[in-house]
Amino acid sequence: MSLTPDWMRMMAQYNAWQNGWMIPASSGLSAEARALERGAFFGSIHATLSHVLWADSLWMGRFDGGDAPEAPIAAGTQNFPDWDAFVTQRAAMDQRISRWADGLRDADLQGDISFWSGTKQAELAVAKPKLFTHFFNHQTHHRGQVHAMLTAAGVTTPDTDLLFME
Repeated sequence: MSLTPDWMRMMAQYNAWQNGWMIPASSGLSAEARALERGAFFGSIHATLSHVLWADSLWMGRFDGGDAPEAPIAAGTQNFPDWDAFVTQRAAMDQRISRWADGLRDADLQGDISFWSGTKQAELAVAKPKLFTHFFNHQTHHRGQVHAMLTAAGVTTPDTDLLFME
């Protein structure tokens, strides 16, 4: 599998573009509506978005060597209970992802990353292209769940197709 720095930058841009409407749309709901159990994997809009930010923080710590959460995946939905703080941290994470992607060169996309997986309870070494693809796919997967929850909550949502990204 081969990725390019341009593909990585496009996916970082897509992440920021989607969060650029999804977070304000979610902010337009009451705290109760964001916390309402809606049948998604992590239950609510707030919990799902918190999980994505937790996971992005974890992966970015592995990718750029910066800060990463110490809490296990089970706590990932509760790491950001204050919505306003979450919004601020989400914006900072999107900037971190973009800065990281902007600095990538072809050589940075080669080789493996070794890390302890709390999910597998094992040390893993995984090819960077697979990890980077997982990183962006994971965001997209859970944002799709939030999109469905927002739509069910009566929020008008924009197109999410990558090909329509501006």
